[in-house]
Amino acid sequence: MYSIKHYKEENVLELKSSDTSFYAKIYLNEGASLQELTLSNKPIIVSLEPLVYSNTYASAILFPFANRIKDGAYVFNKTHYQLHTNNESENNALHGLVYDKAFKIINHKENNDSISIKLEYKENKLAKGFPFTYSIQLEYVFTRDSLDLIVLVKNTSAESFPFTLGWHPYFLSANLYESSLEFSSREKLILGERNITTGTESITDVKIFNIEDKKLDDCWALSRGTIKFNTPEYQFLLKSSEENNFLQVYTPPKENIIAIEPTTGVSNSFNNQIGLKVLEPNASYKIEWRLKMI
Repeated sequence: MYSIKHYKEENVLELKSSDTSFYAKIYLNEGASLQELTLSNKPIIVSLEPLVYSNTYASAILFPFANRIKDGAYVFNKTHYQLHTNNESENNALHGLVYDKAFKIINHKENNDSISIKLEYKENKLAKGFPFTYSIQLEYVFTRDSLDLIVLVKNTSAESFPFTLGWHPYFLSANLYESSLEFSSREKLILGERNITTGTESITDVKIFNIEDKKLDDCWALSRGTIKFNTPEYQFLLKSSEENNFLQVYTPPKENIIAIEPTTGVSNSFNNQIGLKVLEPNASYKIEWRLKMI
């Protein structure tokens, strides 16, 4: 059996199975981010303390843009927009506009085999640099050995808007040096100053990427939407329902932790158009990321 508890003072959800093989913690006030997760009795997402969420964006949903917008500036439909540059050291807009928003519970279901919860944030104000309204729903569906994260975005404004979408989870390895990623890519993004994409380069298909002691903040265009993460204690597959995907990998200043970020666009997509999508008024966009222990 599964259960859910809402700690209203902190606005945190705690989900777990009676056999303790599954545990999850969702912080509603921090973009409904999944900041702890145990599957198959293996803790794979853990607290990053003493690192703070405002710097890590741990498990944040990245919308309306993933990664960075150079100087927070872009042009869409011949109109210039200026986003708030929340990444002050680089003078970039970073990781979208919903990572710090408070989501509300729409519904939840618990049964013998799974537990699910649907959360929503509605933007009714015209944000600086993104004067459009929208709703975004997150549905987390858990079993003892899997997570489905379904994101549904609807444009509720009278005008179309540009967007990319991403997820920013950090995963724990017992030994990151001995861990690896398996994915298919023949194209790597070239990052210039301030981690801004300046182009792409052709590469030999990656297949297996040994992490070792590499300091990473790298991005690849994926040939297929499946990523495998191998650690000494567990392995999982991470799949996307989207055909065109990118993989951002980042190693934070914390031992044996790595961010494995599936995205539909790259840094500065609003300007370089790489992975950029446009959502028309009243239209919706849906993506599903599925993580399965193997």
